[in-house]
Amino acid sequence: MGRSTWKYQVFFLFCLILHSQLPFPSSLSSSLSSMPPCSALLHFSKSFSLDKSASAYDPSYPKTASWQEDKHCCTWDGVECDKNKSHVVGLDLTSSWLMGHFHSNSTLFFLPNLRRLNLADNNFNFSRIPSEIGNFKSLTHLNLSNSVFSGQIPFEISQLSSLVSLALSWNELLIETPVWKRVIGNLTQLRELILDRTNMSSIRPNSLMNLSSSLTTLSLRYCDLRGKLENNILFLPSIQTLDLSDNSFNGLLPSSLFNLPNLSTLDLGYNQLVGPLPSHVSGLNLSVLSSSSNFLNGTLPSWLFSMPSLETLYLYSNQFVDEIGEFKYNSLKNLDLGYNKLHGSIPRSVSRLVNLTSLSLSSNNLSIMLGSEMFSKLKNLETLDLSNNLVSINDNAIYALPNLQYLDLAYSNISEFPIFLRLTTNLRYLSLSNNQIYGQVPRWLGDVGMNSLYYVDLHDNLLQGPFPSLDFSSLHFIFFSKNNLTGEIPSLICDAIHLEVLDLSHNNLSDMIPKCLVNSTALSVLALQMNSLHGTIPTTFVKGNNIRSINLYGNQLEGPLPQSLANCTYLEVLDLGNNKINGAFPYWLGSLQKLQVLVLRSNRFQGCIGNPMTKFPFPNLRIIDISNNQFNGSLPITYFEYLKAMMNVDVSELYMGDNYYQDSLNIMINGHYIELEKVQNIFTIIDFSNNSFSGEMPKTIGRLKLLIGLNFSYNNLIGYIPSSIGNLDELEWLDLSFNKLSGEIPSQLADLTTLEVLKLSHNQLTGHIPSGNQFNTFNNDSYTENLGLCGFPLSRTCDNHEAKQPPPPTLQQDENLEHENGFGWQAVSIGYACGTIFGTFVGYLMFKIGKPKCLVRMVKLEQHIMLRRLKKNGHKRGGRR
Repeated sequence: MGRSTWKYQVFFLFCLILHSQLPFPSSLSSSLSSMPPCSALLHFSKSFSLDKSASAYDPSYPKTASWQEDKHCCTWDGVECDKNKSHVVGLDLTSSWLMGHFHSNSTLFFLPNLRRLNLADNNFNFSRIPSEIGNFKSLTHLNLSNSVFSGQIPFEISQLSSLVSLALSWNELLIETPVWKRVIGNLTQLRELILDRTNMSSIRPNSLMNLSSSLTTLSLRYCDLRGKLENNILFLPSIQTLDLSDNSFNGLLPSSLFNLPNLSTLDLGYNQLVGPLPSHVSGLNLSVLSSSSNFLNGTLPSWLFSMPSLETLYLYSNQFVDEIGEFKYNSLKNLDLGYNKLHGSIPRSVSRLVNLTSLSLSSNNLSIMLGSEMFSKLKNLETLDLSNNLVSINDNAIYALPNLQYLDLAYSNISEFPIFLRLTTNLRYLSLSNNQIYGQVPRWLGDVGMNSLYYVDLHDNLLQGPFPSLDFSSLHFIFFSKNNLTGEIPSLICDAIHLEVLDLSHNNLSDMIPKCLVNSTALSVLALQMNSLHGTIPTTFVKGNNIRSINLYGNQLEGPLPQSLANCTYLEVLDLGNNKINGAFPYWLGSLQKLQVLVLRSNRFQGCIGNPMTKFPFPNLRIIDISNNQFNGSLPITYFEYLKAMMNVDVSELYMGDNYYQDSLNIMINGHYIELEKVQNIFTIIDFSNNSFSGEMPKTIGRLKLLIGLNFSYNNLIGYIPSSIGNLDELEWLDLSFNKLSGEIPSQLADLTTLEVLKLSHNQLTGHIPSGNQFNTFNNDSYTENLGLCGFPLSRTCDNHEAKQPPPPTLQQDENLEHENGFGWQAVSIGYACGTIFGTFVGYLMFKIGKPKCLVRMVKLEQHIMLRRLKKNGHKRGGRR
């Protein structure tokens, strides 16, 4: 009896807990079933908070904020009633700032006469779509797009047999095959089906054949659909808009898609389709055709240029060949044929395209005369991208493109500025990089854009003379690197209050760095490397700045580092190499949590590197180069213990930088200094060479398992090479030459199969050189001036040379080893005690109740986790190689 009562008490407590999670008391549920529509709506609105961030699209505003109880709900914003105002038949709360969980017992479901429901562009906090949605038997339009729903789409949606439009796109939803079959089988009235970014990976493409023949719009973009699109996969005589882009469709492009009689928009972009476009079509009258980023080939058929209603043609990133055909109509507004294998000239019929706003022919092999009559008629042109072609400029053609905002002529073999730019007043983006433009930047370029120029890129040209006096007030991005500009950075640069990226590297600029540059809160990248700048680094880096990268390498800067650099909390790259900067090691930079690269090479820093002043210094540091300075004392062992980015793989991006700027560095790779224009995040390098460090190498160096390069050469290090270096599975170069190291070369180093460069010369090493793997590839230079070494590749054999073994560890070394491994005798004692207690408890369970299932599951789970970790680590190491 007591045991039964106990069970009822537990059951009652469980019900009480479940009851407390409901948004309104269960005692009211019966009255809510007959709740008036206005009360139900008001209760629904109060179950959410209003937050502007919940809606991403404009215009957005909180419609429910104006709802008032003293007014009939039929007058409320977003509410639609029938003629008698007795039933709510429509609710449109799109972009209404609704934030919160969507409960299954929401009062919204007490509006059974709803015909149209639009809750798009809100934030329902990854709620599941309630199965009660199936109660809206009269619903014809349902839109839950972009509202942060998640989980499986409930099969009850297939019960809404009156649905004409269903939009569930851009959530975190999954639709399984059984639900999909019921949806396409039961919703026979559907005219619009929009499921973009819904996980449909389990759906077979041939199931599309069963879609309702009444569909006019089908959008399945980014749904992870995969497989071949069979030639007769779709029979949709009424379809007008068909979007199957951003999936994994492969195989031949189905020609039957071009026979759909009412098709107006067709988007097959970003798949893996192959083959040519149909050579002939009949009755097709497209307004939009996009099949970009596939593997289509062959020539461009003539019908592409003969459709009177075609407004958008996107075929970039394919393998089309031959010439561009003649345009017969002028309806085209957007044309992108970039990244193909087209050749020849642009047809003169381009001049007919007077409605053209965007023209991109980049990365082909076209011959283009810029300034010819055909371009002068394109007065509506806003975007012109002719980059990576053979472009020539007609000096005598002066005309205006009054609406031009984007011009890209990079990699086009031009040697002068396009003179038509003088009459271009709305330009925002200008790229003339990687050409052969010679001479000074013309003064009239400063007038281009009339305060609208946002982005200017002239890097990799032959420009000379002073830095141009532009109107900097609207500029956000300036790229003038790799030219021959001279003189100072003009003070007008201080007018660029919106400047985000300034790259003037690889020029001959002199004088000092303007102080205003480090006073900005907008600046993200300051790249002034390889110039002749002198003076000190400005000392006023303001708090709240957004600087991500500072590269001042290869100048003549002097003085100490300003401690205000600690205000750069977003700093990832700091390269100050090859200057004349002095002072002690900047330990205060250790507080910068995002810092990945610290290069202080070839300066005049001096002194010991003491203990860190912060608890976890440099947690994200991947590259540290302090070589060629005057540091002394012991190696900073404590710092090595916290370089977590060199211990664990946590790389989200392949390269350092962002969409606008890729960080470049001059770093040592395999013993040679190389300038990398893009730096991979997997580079993990330590270079302390050419200093006066003394003492022993730390054993903790073996924890930095992601190290690719380690250089301690040209110091005064003593003692043995730590065998823990054998744990550095990714190590590609190791340079310990010109020290006073003794003892044997650890045999564990022979396990480093990635090691390409080994330099151990000019030490006091003894014993047999390890053999096998990479050690069979190293020559004498790796070991010279170590009189005690013997074995291959040296001519000295080991017959009469006794290997010198390291002495047994002292008590102090034992304690250090315990500290490194994380276990001391205290921890072991505690472990034995806890193990005894736990073992006794488990033994009691085994004896009393047999083998407990929970314990078995626990052990199996631990085994599963360990197996996954082993596979994951193996995969990452394999991928890295």
